[in-house]
Amino acid sequence: MKELYGVGILFFYFLKWPIVIGYPYLRLHGLSQNYILDALWLYCLFLIFKDFYMMVQKKKDNDKDSK
Repeated sequence: MKELYGVGILFFYFLKWPIVIGYPYLRLHGLSQNYILDALWLYCLFLIFKDFYMMVQKKKDNDKDSK
């Protein structure tokens, strides 16, 4: 189970940006409707927003600590 969790983390760490950018490109160029890829794209988009939120939150905490 640990290996599966680790593979999931590595997969989404390295492939979230290519999936978020590449999937709309493929859809515009003829890829048919695929609900699994749609859900994967939305999940990767959620992970990117979460990363930005955590980055902003960490910056606020660091600014608060330095004062």
